[in-house]
Amino acid sequence: MQSSSAAPAHHAPGAPPVPTLAAHFASLDVQQHAARLGMWLFLATEILLFAGLFVCYANYRFMFPDGFAAASRHLNLVLGTVNTLVLITSSFTAAMAVHYAKEAKNKQVVVMFILTILMALGFLVIKYFEYSHKFHVGQLPGPYFTDTEPSLQLPGVPMYFTIYFLSTGLHGFHVIIGMIVLTWVGFKANRNEFSARNYTAVELGSMYWHLVDLVWIFLFPMLYLI
Repeated sequence: MQSSSAAPAHHAPGAPPVPTLAAHFASLDVQQHAARLGMWLFLATEILLFAGLFVCYANYRFMFPDGFAAASRHLNLVLGTVNTLVLITSSFTAAMAVHYAKEAKNKQVVVMFILTILMALGFLVIKYFEYSHKFHVGQLPGPYFTDTEPSLQLPGVPMYFTIYFLSTGLHGFHVIIGMIVLTWVGFKANRNEFSARNYTAVELGSMYWHLVDLVWIFLFPMLYLI
């Protein structure tokens, strides 16, 4: 019968622990492939979630082109651009964490994830300032829209800000979840758990973070530029 352990329980002091093979997998490679496949399926459902918002945006923009164009001009393009650069850079550090995990350089994995989390926090802080301004001037969703700016008194403007808050708020929630995931994986790296034979957790955490980055790359031109 297949043993449920990939290797003896003991390993050299200071070396990364040997990954555990679950009893229902034939080999460690099959187990890791299943984990990656599961993450890809999960990411596909996340893409479908955001796709619904993209379809809503396209539909209402077609219905209210002037209102959407006028509302878009009241977003802070500088802050949106800075946030885009921050997220793209954070994807690079997340990818570097995978590179270092493959080489069993766990301390560098921790450093890369700390940098990624700090940039994620910076993204949220910038988004907080954007939201604060929107609340201050009354550029809020639907019936809560109270801005008296003449250029915003067009049909569809309140709907634009509804979609803006729904899409960026949902994305911000995913940023927070990503920070929690990377923190958990970072703690595992700090315990020297990853090596060339066992870096799947780092890879999956990085994949999730790339999704967060990819969604924003669609949201930025959709909301700020078009």
